[in-house]
Amino acid sequence: MTYSSEARDSYQRELSRMHEGGLFKEERYIHSPQGVEVDVEFPSGSPPKPVINFCANNYLGLSSHPDVVEAARKGLDERGYGMSSVRFICGTQDIHRELENKLTKFLETEDTILFPSCMDANAGFFEAVLTKDDVMIADRLVHASLIDGMRLCSAQRDSYKHSDMKHLESKLEQYKDARFRMVITDGVFSMDGDIAKLDEICELADKYDAMVMVDDSHATGFMGKHGKGTHEHCGVLGRIDAITTTLGKALGGASGGCVSGRKELVEMCRQRARPYLFSNTMPPVIVSAANAVIDLISRTTERRDKLEANTKYFRENMTAAGFDIREGVHPIVPIMLYNAKLAQDMARDLFDEGIYVIGFFFPVVPKGQARIRVQLSAAHEKEHLDKAIAAFTKIGRKYDILGKGKKEIIDMYGL
Repeated sequence: MTYSSEARDSYQRELSRMHEGGLFKEERYIHSPQGVEVDVEFPSGSPPKPVINFCANNYLGLSSHPDVVEAARKGLDERGYGMSSVRFICGTQDIHRELENKLTKFLETEDTILFPSCMDANAGFFEAVLTKDDVMIADRLVHASLIDGMRLCSAQRDSYKHSDMKHLESKLEQYKDARFRMVITDGVFSMDGDIAKLDEICELADKYDAMVMVDDSHATGFMGKHGKGTHEHCGVLGRIDAITTTLGKALGGASGGCVSGRKELVEMCRQRARPYLFSNTMPPVIVSAANAVIDLISRTTERRDKLEANTKYFRENMTAAGFDIREGVHPIVPIMLYNAKLAQDMARDLFDEGIYVIGFFFPVVPKGQARIRVQLSAAHEKEHLDKAIAAFTKIGRKYDILGKGKKEIIDMYGL
């Protein structure tokens, strides 16, 4: 059957409703390398405008770092462009093994396996290591890719209220007769920047003989004293059974992901994880650059230390200015606005002030939880932060939200 007019009309009506409800997402086109300052075309067709970037996952400022770019260039020259194969056929080079070994050492785990992305790692992990006789118990705010991976697995699925340890314990007690129990959580929850209670989770896992799996994508490279992640930040190095994380955020910002943890779980992924067995290998250019990134962040904590200072400065000054932000220590700083249209309108006005941020709203966050998510970087200098604070304050005054909380903002703008 051809694409019918009925189908076309239905989709057009749905897209129109997204526009009318302030839920339509508009893409911006960057005409420069990814960095703290970028040239952005917005709206589409307009001349690119220089703006300060506060919405990338470029936590350590390494996306266009000259040493990383040079390593990528060297990898391209020495190992070629693409592998044209999956890992177990003819898609594994010595540099893939080198990166896996470096990640294992950096994360202080037993073994590591690379995937094309962390989404692929999450998609392949559960099905490879769990069966219908097991149960997965996940925090209710885990990342969408974890949810998708769990759906592909035959193990029973259940959840616990966000960061509610009493509720988690009740679930572990409920499923004490299952073959294996696995607690699943983000290390850092990407919309709020709050950190999982990994110390308490590990205590419960020990008590109920459960495994712990953490997606640490928004922590690897900068959380913890040496940047190893939330397991270091929470003091549970060596107690997490499986960590999935990405190379596409703090670790260079390109692509690629991994599962790192108990050697038996990693080996099960090598044997059974479908995205590993049926997707092309990470290209040499990215692997070479990632190897350089691990070397760089293993030598010094200078970048994660600067990121920590930037985060503290920005959070304190935005709070003093009167914004409703989620408390925390993470460089994800949610500016709570609650109304989707308000979030988009403020983001557009901030763009006019030279500050590049994005409004987040349903379905990315729950209805009534719209926000602008500011993401800080080690590449930001104090003058960048001060310009952003001043611009936010100016636009906040325009919309009369400074010093106002959730109820007052909703009363003015609705949900």
